[in-house]
Amino acid sequence: MKTVIFDMYGVIIKDPEGGLMPFVNSVFPDLTPDDVYYPHWVKACVGELSSLDFFRNIGFDGDLSKIEKEYLDTIEIDESFYEIIPIIRKYYRLALLSNDVSEWSRYLRDKFKINHFFDVVIVSGDAKIKKPDTQIFNAMLGKLGQPASDCIYVDDRRKNLVSAQWLGMDTILFNSRNVPYDGKAVNNFGELINMLINS
Repeated sequence: MKTVIFDMYGVIIKDPEGGLMPFVNSVFPDLTPDDVYYPHWVKACVGELSSLDFFRNIGFDGDLSKIEKEYLDTIEIDESFYEIIPIIRKYYRLALLSNDVSEWSRYLRDKFKINHFFDVVIVSGDAKIKKPDTQIFNAMLGKLGQPASDCIYVDDRRKNLVSAQWLGMDTILFNSRNVPYDGKAVNNFGELINMLINS
C-alpha cells in the first residue's frame, strides 16, 4: 500500500506560517521575520531551544505558558481535512512530516485530534533536523519501511518537494502560497482527493 506523507503548516494548518509574526507583532511591532526566525525559531524547530525559551528570547516575559497557549490558539486547521482524509486513508497509508517546535506540534495535534489519522509522525523538533534536509525524509522512509517510490509527498514549499523528488518520491504542491509551479499542484483538499483517487 502506498503512503501519502503530509506537511502540516500550509496544508493541514491554514496559515503556512502559523500566524506567528502577526502574534509577535501585536506585542513587538518593530520585530521583523529576520529577528524572530533566525536564529530563535530555527533553533526551537530542531530542538535546540524549548518553546518557552523561544518566546523569552524574542522579548516576552511573564507567564510564558499562557502566552504560548494564546499564540497556539490563534492557529486554525483546514476543516475540510476532516472530511477528505478518512477517504484518502481507505486507499493509502498516511504520514505526517512537519517542521515544528516539538511542544507546539504536540499541542496542535492533540487539540485538533489528528494523530490517529497517521501511521507515522515525524516532527523536526524531535528529530533534531528539519526539511529540506534529506535526512529527515530518510528517517520517515525508515519508519515507514517503504521505498521512496512508494510515497507521495504533499507540501506547500517547493524546496521541500525538491528534496523528496531527489529521493524518488512523487510530489504534489499544496499551493496555499499561490506560487508558480510546473509540477503537480492542488489548491485544496477537494482537488487533492481528485488527484490521488479519481485521476
